[in-house]
Amino acid sequence: MKYMLLIYGDERRLTQAEMEQIHAGHRAYGEAMTTAGVMRGGAELQPAKAATVRFRSGKPGPKMDGPFAETKEQLGGYYIIETESLQSAIDWAARMPGIVDGAVEIRPLGVGG
Repeated sequence: MKYMLLIYGDERRLTQAEMEQIHAGHRAYGEAMTTAGVMRGGAELQPAKAATVRFRSGKPGPKMDGPFAETKEQLGGYYIIETESLQSAIDWAARMPGIVDGAVEIRPLGVGG
């Protein structure tokens, strides 16, 4: 089964050294998943400079600047993995580097995933 690991955290400003440490952790994490044969893809997202289109009764409304989540946590990136069980995906999520305060949401992919 394929799962998407959605990485949520605080987009606070980090020092260059902190960012380098987090990136090094993710490189090692990605290499470990590749070696284990579970890695299918992933990407870091740019800071929350997005647009949102809301729909009402099936019709798009005006574009709104920015994500308007009522939380300090923002979606910062994702991995797509393929494992034999949800528990294995949870085990990989529990190894996510660079998270001090945040969450990793594990979502099974649907048809075509």
